[in-house]
Amino acid sequence: MAADRDLAVAFVRARFPKGGASGWDMLAATGARGLRLVREGHGFRSFLFTEANPEAAAVLAQNAAGIPGTRVVVTDAHDAPEGAPFDYVDLDPYGSPLSFLDPAIGAVANRGVLGVTATDLMVLAGVQPGACERRYGARPIRGRLGPEGGLRILLANLAGAARRHGRGVRPLLAYVRDHHLRAYVEVTPSSTGADPVGTIDPATWEGPAVGTGAPFGPLWLGPLFDSALVAHLEVPPAAAQPREVEIFLSKLRGEIEVDRPFYYEANELAGALGLPSPGSLASYVAGLSALGYRTAPTHARPGGFRTDAPRSVVETVARSLANG
Repeated sequence: MAADRDLAVAFVRARFPKGGASGWDMLAATGARGLRLVREGHGFRSFLFTEANPEAAAVLAQNAAGIPGTRVVVTDAHDAPEGAPFDYVDLDPYGSPLSFLDPAIGAVANRGVLGVTATDLMVLAGVQPGACERRYGARPIRGRLGPEGGLRILLANLAGAARRHGRGVRPLLAYVRDHHLRAYVEVTPSSTGADPVGTIDPATWEGPAVGTGAPFGPLWLGPLFDSALVAHLEVPPAAAQPREVEIFLSKLRGEIEVDRPFYYEANELAGALGLPSPGSLASYVAGLSALGYRTAPTHARPGGFRTDAPRSVVETVARSLANG
């Protein structure tokens, strides 16, 4: 998770460049994430750490000792803390974040940010579809698109939690990485009721093939990124994994130009269409660009690419590449 914490520091530095923000790490443990945000992010004048386990909280208090503006409280994160609302709230549980979403949303200031992690990918990515329907109220997508489908289910649940508070969410940075999902959303002061949340019917869906069966979702079908913020993300000076983070950020910078739901893979296209060869990513970029469509590699899977071209056009290009 070191590289993911590097990304969290990069986010704070881009979102709160002038400092002066207030923050809350809901499930702080010994402070591995939150303390890095305070020390390296330089965005906070005050930061609250809460941890229910007294032993972990004791270590956290030692780790935070002498750091200006920090406060450690032994308490359950379901309870609204003193000092709310906060400009930034971080929710990084082991497993599902669902039980903490309402107190988290309620503690975020208007136009503040909520950062959420989910590690229950077996559920969200469709390996355990029944559990996903019970827990998240959504039918998941299985297979290679499953992790992004899980991310979009998570965002739909964030939007639902915000609506319960009469508020809305706007994704600033949401991504799939290793065995977890991470989303940073701006919490807006009111909900228009027009969140881009809906289901995908495979029979009418014109994007990348999502499989067969009943409609999938509800899913967040809007953007994953705020393009201006992503363009300003930089590798933090004290990054633990600077090369890994720079490679990841470079993909995001290209991806913001084609922020569409789901992605294609050359091998998958060739297999589905019965083609003898898949073609390269570069050849797809060239072929689709020549037709006036935008295309960019995705962070979500090596070799995957997003495009604003309809699936029928992508398949036509795939066949032309296979035929030489």
